[in-house]
Amino acid sequence: MAAFSIMCCGRWRAPPKLARLRLLKAGPDANLAHLPVSLDLRALSVAEGIRAALSVAIIVAANEWIAFPPLNEAALAALLTCLCDAGGPIRRRVPALLAFALIGACLTVGLGLLRSTGLAFVIPVACLLIFCTSLARIWGQSALQVGNLSTVVAVLAMDRSIDLQEAGILAAAFIGGSLWALLLTMVIWRIHPFRPARRAVAEVFRRMGVLAGDLSGLIAATSTLPARVSEAWADHARGHRRHVRDGIEVARTLVLDTVRARGQSSARSGQTLIQVEAADQLFGGLIALSDVLEFAGPDTRATAARVLHTLRLLLAAIADDTSADLPPNDPARRAMVERLMDTMAGIGQTDPALSGITAALVDRLRIAALLTTPAGLLPNADEPGTTAWRDRVAGPLRANLTWSSASFRHAVRAAVVAGPALVITLSSGNAYAHWLTITLVLTLQPFFALTWQRAVERIIGTVLGGVVAAGVALLVASPLATAAALFPLAVMAFAVRYVSFGLFMACMTPLVVLLSELGRPGESELVIAGMRALYTVLGGALAVLGCAVLWPSWEPDRLALELRAALDAHAAYADTELAVLLGERPAAALDPVRRVAGVASNNLEASLARALQEPRRSARAGLEAVMVVDAALRRLAGRLSSFQHDPASVPDPTTLAAWRDWLRLAFRSLADGTALPPGQPAHEPNGPTARIARQIELMDGALRRENGLAPMPAR
Repeated sequence: MAAFSIMCCGRWRAPPKLARLRLLKAGPDANLAHLPVSLDLRALSVAEGIRAALSVAIIVAANEWIAFPPLNEAALAALLTCLCDAGGPIRRRVPALLAFALIGACLTVGLGLLRSTGLAFVIPVACLLIFCTSLARIWGQSALQVGNLSTVVAVLAMDRSIDLQEAGILAAAFIGGSLWALLLTMVIWRIHPFRPARRAVAEVFRRMGVLAGDLSGLIAATSTLPARVSEAWADHARGHRRHVRDGIEVARTLVLDTVRARGQSSARSGQTLIQVEAADQLFGGLIALSDVLEFAGPDTRATAARVLHTLRLLLAAIADDTSADLPPNDPARRAMVERLMDTMAGIGQTDPALSGITAALVDRLRIAALLTTPAGLLPNADEPGTTAWRDRVAGPLRANLTWSSASFRHAVRAAVVAGPALVITLSSGNAYAHWLTITLVLTLQPFFALTWQRAVERIIGTVLGGVVAAGVALLVASPLATAAALFPLAVMAFAVRYVSFGLFMACMTPLVVLLSELGRPGESELVIAGMRALYTVLGGALAVLGCAVLWPSWEPDRLALELRAALDAHAAYADTELAVLLGERPAAALDPVRRVAGVASNNLEASLARALQEPRRSARAGLEAVMVVDAALRRLAGRLSSFQHDPASVPDPTTLAAWRDWLRLAFRSLADGTALPPGQPAHEPNGPTARIARQIELMDGALRRENGLAPMPAR
């Protein structure tokens, strides 16, 4: 039963001295140096926990009854298959799970047969396999999970040497266990295929509600305590806009996967698609509102506070109704929503500075709440991802088979560091030494900061879980009691799987310890827990060391590329916005470039966060300059968004055209690291174009102060 000593794969978040731990706080955070460790209690799923526990418990119970050892392998396969399930539409999940069942069976048989050939042969083969499983991440999240868990199977398969007869039995047991888990999850007990998409969409509206609440508090605080006004608005933009944009992109991915799997003619998939598009446009209105309120007078802010109060009620109602899948045509619900929207529109109309933005917000709220569009048509779902499967497989492979690819270097690094670990694992004679190699390989990530983060949370979770396992060991004194304790432990572990990776590890460790004890009767649970903790700590430490020594991908080295991408994206956004205002392009062209600019800012901030969490202090001053650029881009995007809803602030066409031409040259200069172009168009000292010019000048000054920090030219 030692084969169950795995459960080490998943996600993580945490780093070194430069970072500060942000405990139990799920939500936006403006400080990029904080560790993104949080508990997302909305991700708790007891139903998934019970389902996964059943898939394993039934096989374990059968083994206790008939005492057929290969059922241990079937139970392992069932457990790993549940871990491998990334969720989403069934049509997309089944191929990945079937592939894992086949790969797992082949690895179990192949490496088990090769084990008798000696370490000199089996370890190079295993390292080559680990290279392949580590490179699988280039094909997306599902392939990443299949690769990680295939690594687990490969390491465990080398624990014993088998003959041909055993190989056939184990292969059948592994495939049988995987198919049982697949049957349970896909046929017998199906979790609603639209639920993940609905919950993701509901989460977007909740995040916008949090943004609106913070905005309401911000206008009150900066009115009475103006000492840190500019910094406070920058923190608001960085934390909340990143939080909402991340939520929108997650929801968009899940919804589009569902639409492609179920068809755009499906009413529910169409509804969620409408809500995502409405939420994205609503988010643009909130960005514009924040820009207006930053420089608004007390009367406008007072009116905005009332608008924001009603807006938060509407966003909460939409989120709750979407999550609960309530029908949009309920008369009482429609009446309540219409009344709130009429109230919000009426309040906004009392202030000219807010009337346009409020009208746009109400329009998008009506679409999101009542699922109606002006033309009565569904948004287009034909986005990238519908290419032929050969292109989806060969394209990423061709793009990453080069040393410049961080994923390729990561796969090589994983194979190299796995070699010595496998020597220790296979020659030590310790039944639990495989935890060293499993932890080492699964902790390694393409970037140092992510490796450090995963190591810390995995180690902390495992140690805490070992303490829990020791407590459980005092309460169970027989194999039957141990088997009975497995079910609630499995339920808890899988229920919190997406709440927090550290919590998942803490809950999974007692389960692994008890499963291992069932497979090795008489072995002390305290010894098992201690060995698991010891090898996890060693594996995590070696992963961090390997990532720091072997071809490290330090984030400051990549930051210039992300900075260039963010500047280019905002240049395109500014150019499109002004072209729309000049009547040269349709308004429909604006949302896609605004979205790209938002994603580029999020990518830049993610890169900044990783860089701040690395121990290389020499680059710290340069990171501060990039943070200035990031904040300026957020503020500039807010000013551009507000043009759409505040016609009075838009300059005349001649001035607008001059600004467009100058901004094109200015962004090019920022991206290339050259001086800003002369001939900046005239503007009022505190007017809207002056605020754009001020952000451009801030970015130019920050980049000029740090020699060598100017973005790299496009390749």
